[in-house]
Amino acid sequence: MVYAMYILVPLLTITLFKTKYGLNIRAVGEKPSTADTVGVNVFRIRYMCTVFGGMMAAMGGSYLSLAYTPGWKLGMAGGRGWIAIALIIFSLWNPVIGVAGALLFGFINALQVYFQAIQVPIPSYILDMLPYICTILILVVLKKVSRKSGAPASLGTPYSREES
Repeated sequence: MVYAMYILVPLLTITLFKTKYGLNIRAVGEKPSTADTVGVNVFRIRYMCTVFGGMMAAMGGSYLSLAYTPGWKLGMAGGRGWIAIALIIFSLWNPVIGVAGALLFGFINALQVYFQAIQVPIPSYILDMLPYICTILILVVLKKVSRKSGAPASLGTPYSREES
């Protein structure tokens, strides 16, 4: 997964910010009616981005069930999906900042495991909450510091040619 990160992050950053296809993706996210007006196939781009996001989520899920915790057990994700959503908000929709945030959250998770291994005199329940507490604190600080969300304006809104 780390090797995939070294390849995918620069590739995604270049694609999103330096290519015509990346401009089309961002335009469809911001104002799909305008992108449609200039000839961009809004439905195809949204579909392809959804498929790509699903593939990335599947890759993360397969890593979780095959390498991180071999086998399947109830609750194996342990709320990591919410941390991933918080990471997107934290990164302001930028892949490079997202990687830095993922490494930060991964470090916090590793720190929690390390503290349990060296038997720090803190209850294990508190240590298990450490990644989630830090996630909430980071988001609260980010909200105070930045008013910009970075999210595309048309995120989650269906597009219909007839309505625009």
